[in-house]
Amino acid sequence: MEYRRLGKSGLQVSALSFGSWVTFAHQIGDNVAEECMVTAYENGINFFDNAESYSSGKSETVMGNILHKMNWDRTSYVVSSKVFWGGKLPNQIGLSRKHVIEACHAALKRLQVDYLDLYYCHRPDKDSPIEETVRAMDTLINQGKILYWGTSEWSAQEIMQAHSIAREHHLTPPAMEQPQYNMFHRERFEKEYRRLYTEVGMGTTIWSPLASGLLTGKYNDSIPTDTRLNLKNMEWLKDSVLGEAAKANIEKARKLSAFAQELGTNLPRLALAWCLKNPNVSTVITGASKVEQLKDNLNALEVVPLLTEEVMAKIETILMNKPVSSMF
Repeated sequence: MEYRRLGKSGLQVSALSFGSWVTFAHQIGDNVAEECMVTAYENGINFFDNAESYSSGKSETVMGNILHKMNWDRTSYVVSSKVFWGGKLPNQIGLSRKHVIEACHAALKRLQVDYLDLYYCHRPDKDSPIEETVRAMDTLINQGKILYWGTSEWSAQEIMQAHSIAREHHLTPPAMEQPQYNMFHRERFEKEYRRLYTEVGMGTTIWSPLASGLLTGKYNDSIPTDTRLNLKNMEWLKDSVLGEAAKANIEKARKLSAFAQELGTNLPRLALAWCLKNPNVSTVITGASKVEQLKDNLNALEVVPLLTEEVMAKIETILMNKPVSSMF
């Protein structure tokens, strides 16, 4: 396993990490969840990603039970939670001081840990002042309940505003952002965020590196019945991945799959390696509904050295979506 610093912080995270979105307490049983986490840990993965909204908190409960059972050295792993969607009542959603702090306490209880290594604002909240959220996160850091805080799917402007407020009031600024990033979703990461890597040293923990399965090749010919796209309440995801606007990406996935075979690998490993190749990626969050998938994903690190300038150029001729002024 390779380890990378989370932006300019001193925290080191495994280049590949493991997340529980959709799978834990939803798509897979607790026994499979445990087997996946143990396999990840034993292969050097030290960052486990979660959120209060994943299966309405049940995902964190499953992960917490596993962490408690395994009794791994607390210094040997990094665990996260995200705050925004905690319930349906007014103060159970958003980034108010009340919800940020109460959601943290609830996550600590579900995960059965004394502190969160990483705590994210799951989305920006137009109804809560950014200063209020920054101050709430700073309070939790000073109390030792979180070590680093960050954002997820915030705009560059919102992130810079949070940094400005933190500097002005001598508070702790966000250390990382968790954006979607993959071969088909590049504009924000490569273009909008480019100044954040150099100006504030932002770390990144990217999600959906396989474009919700599109970059596994499983949808090249048909839609499997056991995919997450067929799960209840995932219609929105199915439309975004396989809807009319995304049909061109299926053809690109077919071409990328063929090219991966030429390189002696497969499409999932190639797609993960492509993300890992970007120097502004701190860690790539992977998910798996089967242990075999996770083990295959771990081989992506061996593909990174194959991505020469010539190979990367070939990939770009297939994608045809490189943002103007991209740093990558």
